[in-house]
Amino acid sequence: MRFMVQMVVRLPGEWPAQRLEEIGKAENARGHELINAGKLRRLFRIVGRRANFSIWDAASLEELHENLSSLPMHPWMDITVTPLIEHPSEIEFKELYGALPALD
Repeated sequence: MRFMVQMVVRLPGEWPAQRLEEIGKAENARGHELINAGKLRRLFRIVGRRANFSIWDAASLEELHENLSSLPMHPWMDITVTPLIEHPSEIEFKELYGALPALD
């Protein structure tokens, strides 16, 4: 199953810079693990905000929830999950021309 996830991060404003740096590094490390596991497929930053849109793969809603909950910043995130299915135009494109162009 594929999902679009929007995350808005609201970290406490009174945290010292060192704590912010530590949690940022931990968040990146966990994100890299999820990318390597094929769960976090794409990640896009929303300009001007501490927020992102991402594409996730999971075998179940429970697996997605577990993966999202494993992020160190999860307690300070507002998360919106949207299930996705393949668009008919994309299916036709792949039948006619092969793989879609890569996102770089």
